[in-house]
Amino acid sequence: MGSVNTVVSQASPPKKSFLYDPKVRAVFYQALLVVTVTYLFFQAGTNAYDNLQRAKIASGFGFLETTAGFDISQTLIPYSAAGSSYGDAFLVGLLNTLVVSAIGIVFATVLGFIVGIARLSTNWMVAKVAMVYVELLRNIPLLLQLLFWYIAVLGPLPQPRNSIEMGAGFFLNARGLFMPRPIFASDVAAILAALAIGIVGAVLFRRWARRRQEETGRQYRVGLVTLGLVLGLPVVTWIVLALVSTNPISFDMPRKGTFNLQGGMQILPEFVALLVGLTTYTAAFIAEVVRAGILAVSKGQTEAAGSLGLKPGQTLRLVVVPQAMRVIIPPLTSQYLNLTKNSSLAVAIGYPDLVQVFMGTVLNQTGQAIEVVVITMGVYLTISLVTSFFMNVYNRRMAIVER
Repeated sequence: MGSVNTVVSQASPPKKSFLYDPKVRAVFYQALLVVTVTYLFFQAGTNAYDNLQRAKIASGFGFLETTAGFDISQTLIPYSAAGSSYGDAFLVGLLNTLVVSAIGIVFATVLGFIVGIARLSTNWMVAKVAMVYVELLRNIPLLLQLLFWYIAVLGPLPQPRNSIEMGAGFFLNARGLFMPRPIFASDVAAILAALAIGIVGAVLFRRWARRRQEETGRQYRVGLVTLGLVLGLPVVTWIVLALVSTNPISFDMPRKGTFNLQGGMQILPEFVALLVGLTTYTAAFIAEVVRAGILAVSKGQTEAAGSLGLKPGQTLRLVVVPQAMRVIIPPLTSQYLNLTKNSSLAVAIGYPDLVQVFMGTVLNQTGQAIEVVVITMGVYLTISLVTSFFMNVYNRRMAIVER
């Protein structure tokens, strides 16, 4: 019996069918999925092509060179209904989207950090006001907030002849905010050069101050020096040029006419409503992200900073917030992406963003649905990927380096 058991134990295990091999089955199911998805896309493309042929709609992107024939209320580049093409209309809508998104991200970040820190304040009233702000704004749909700002807040403003004069050339009425329009002369290049020098100088000084602080522990007034270089140097250059030669920057001031304001620069109420709505709505989410990031920092860090003699403001700025940023940045990136994508709701209040201009007017006039949708999707995808790339780079720079 012992010899028989030895023979059985040394025999090779029976071979299994390759259909039961996990690797083979995994490859098979993935290949099946690829074939299915490819077939669905092929059927969708064929169906779309047949429908375009039956509707006698030309395919391709040649329509971008066709004359647009419609006006746009806000343009950052030269544009006219008679002389501009659909491609120009696309650029106008894209720039309008980028402008409101960029300004909204800056304002929402500042407001969100203030509200998030205020929620952790030891002052009962400040903390409760911040809590009410967050809970109120983040639980009301953004579309309703945009309509509220546009219809209930900006709608009742007076007509142009009864404009509210705010001083310094600023007027407010139902047609928007009118402000002085800057006129740049050729010497403005010197101011731009001073601004570039100031930014480079501020970056170099910041690096030098950080290195000196690590070596000696001495702190320098980085914020004050940065403000002086970035703002002070261009202003001084402007004053010097205005005294020794012509003023490089003059202003076209808005003036009251018989029925409307003349001159100056107009900011549409649609832009104001969209910017305020996006800023206040996104800031409520950023505030919670900031609060969570600060609470993630160990309390011992605050106590250690206090034992070193740092004041509460210095502890927050130099110890707590830098450590909280590694928790804040990833969800903060998501909020930036949400703000950019939520700007497409501008179509509800008539702001000429990319969706309203390109997906709306251009698509209705040309019928090039596939091309217009593909371009619009590509634009939002590109904006999101670029934003994520820069935020990931910033996140890696802010990450704590283990030694």
